[in-house]
Amino acid sequence: MTDDTRWIDQNGDVIDEDHRGLVYDVQTLINRRRALGIFGGLTLTSLLAACGVTPTDADASTSATATATATPTPTSSPSATAAASEPLSEVPDETGGPYPGDGSNGVNVLDDSGIVRSDIRTSFGSSTTVAAGVPLTIALTVRDAATGAALVGKGVYLWHCDQSGRYSLYSNGAQNENYLRGVQQTDANGTVSFTSIYPACYSGRWPHIHFEVYDDVATAVASGPIVKTSQIALPDEANAQVYATSGYEQSVRNASQISLQSDNVFGDDGGIHQIATMSGSVTAGYTAALTIGV
Repeated sequence: MTDDTRWIDQNGDVIDEDHRGLVYDVQTLINRRRALGIFGGLTLTSLLAACGVTPTDADASTSATATATATPTPTSSPSATAAASEPLSEVPDETGGPYPGDGSNGVNVLDDSGIVRSDIRTSFGSSTTVAAGVPLTIALTVRDAATGAALVGKGVYLWHCDQSGRYSLYSNGAQNENYLRGVQQTDANGTVSFTSIYPACYSGRWPHIHFEVYDDVATAVASGPIVKTSQIALPDEANAQVYATSGYEQSVRNASQISLQSDNVFGDDGGIHQIATMSGSVTAGYTAALTIGV
């Protein structure tokens, strides 16, 4: 807040700095949370209104900035998180794990005909097995971290484990499957949307989804240079609801033995830039939406 900022109470009187109290504290809290990139759904205006104070025009730009950088509230429309705004934190680089299927650890599925698709529930090629589980739509929006602009035409390869915690192409019983893997091109909003199932929680890891970003789809299917490798963290509330359903019994025990803070991938910062915004239900299916900066 600049020195010439004035605050007006409900009677129209100016509040001097020595008597701002909670108002000043609210402003300070918001500035700190914005700096960390974790500002929630409340805007500065709504917080100040709750205190009975109205900011003058000098603070209008502050309120607008807080609104623009707020974390999206849960929504059934993934496009709600896709509007370009301001610079954002770059998503951390993470391991692709031992089961990438991109040729870096044995098998390469990226050069297989059929890998470019939006519905990744089924295997393709010689197998047509359908992965069972609670329906999940994964909407990933890719932006330029420096400008916030949507990155159009990027190739995104995404994969995750099945309801039993197995990875297709690698795990016992799933070596001959290639389900829960797919490549897509980001649209005009920088978004890709995959139709999938909710992954299990297997021993030693927080529930997650892997992805790689490439310059374009052609580079992805040619196993070319990777722009970003990272992971999406699924929130605890949705995990608990899904894992209470049939087929996820092992996930209940595994989830009780791990936390975001103790996870060997998300633990450094609690997955602050990687936790998906969730909407939906067990019966209707979930949508996990995340906007990342690269």
